[in-house]
Amino acid sequence: MQVQRGRKAYDDINITPMLDLAYVLLVIFILMATASVQGIKVDLPKATAAQSLVQPKTIAITVTNDGQIFMDAFPVTLAELESRLRSAKASNPDVPIVLKGDQAAQYGKVTAVLDLCRQLDLNKVGLVTGKPGGAG
Repeated sequence: MQVQRGRKAYDDINITPMLDLAYVLLVIFILMATASVQGIKVDLPKATAAQSLVQPKTIAITVTNDGQIFMDAFPVTLAELESRLRSAKASNPDVPIVLKGDQAAQYGKVTAVLDLCRQLDLNKVGLVTGKPGGAG
């Protein structure tokens, strides 16, 4: 007859903390993936047929109803926008741009942004619109 002294070694590995960590990482990944190109909330005009230009490195430019210009949720002037677009084009000549203009935005500001994109020879520019009957 053998007498056991001390504690018995564990025969299995407890994976509960590892699963908890995996679930937390999954939730963080899902939240970060849905917040890719959001920009600033504006009241978008409606369009019936629209093609999506959203890609992983898409630049979002927003013109609010008071004429303020945002690039990826950061306020910029037209001169700052030009320098940032030049540097983005230098790293990726085919960079896609989405332009979100509030339906009450100053038409001249939206035209100035579109003209700037044309001057910089940025051809992948899309206008963001809302779906008819749906929220923008």
